[in-house]
Amino acid sequence: MSNFIYPQESIYNLLTREEVIKVPSSARTEKPLMGLYTNKNFIKSNAIENIMSLPKIVQPVYVDTKKGDKQPLENSGLIPKFIKKKDYGQTPEYLLQRREEVRKAQEEYDNYVKEHMRGAMKEISAEERHHIIQALKKDWDDLHHQYQSLPFVTDTAPKKYRKERLELEMMQLERDIDMVERHKFRHC
Repeated sequence: MSNFIYPQESIYNLLTREEVIKVPSSARTEKPLMGLYTNKNFIKSNAIENIMSLPKIVQPVYVDTKKGDKQPLENSGLIPKFIKKKDYGQTPEYLLQRREEVRKAQEEYDNYVKEHMRGAMKEISAEERHHIIQALKKDWDDLHHQYQSLPFVTDTAPKKYRKERLELEMMQLERDIDMVERHKFRHC
C-alpha cells in the first residue's frame, strides 16, 4: 500500500505526479504517547463557556407548507414595518405639491372663464346645484328601477331596444350629474 495521495483527475488540478505530497506517517518503531494527564475539568469549563457565551440570534421565519418549508419573515409582508416609520400617515410632499398645482390651475381657469365668458355663463348657488343634482339622481334611480325590473333574457327586438334605451339614458344622466358636480357655472 502506498503512502502517497494522488490529486483528483480534473482540468483544474495543475499538480503533476512529481509534485504529489507525501503524507508523513509515524515509523514502526515509534511508540505512541501514553500516560498524558491534565488537571482541566472539561465539564466545568464547558459549562462556564456556555454560560458566558452570547445566545444565537435566530432569524424569524414562517412555515408555509405542511412539509415545513421555511421562508424569512422579514420580506413576507406579515410584519407591519411601514407603520413604524416616523412619517407614517402623513401626506407625502409630492402629493401636497400636486394638490397645490391643481388648485392654482383651477383658479386660473376660473379667472379665465370669468373674464372671457362674462355674459354667457353665470355661477350657480350651492343650494340650486344641490337641488339640480338631487333631481338628476332621482331620475337616475327611477330609470335604474325600470332597468332592474327588465326580464333577464332579452330575446326579442323590443326587449333589446328597451334595455339599450334605458342604458343610454342612465349613462347620459351619469354624465350630467358628473358635469354639474364638477363645474360651478351654467349656460344662460
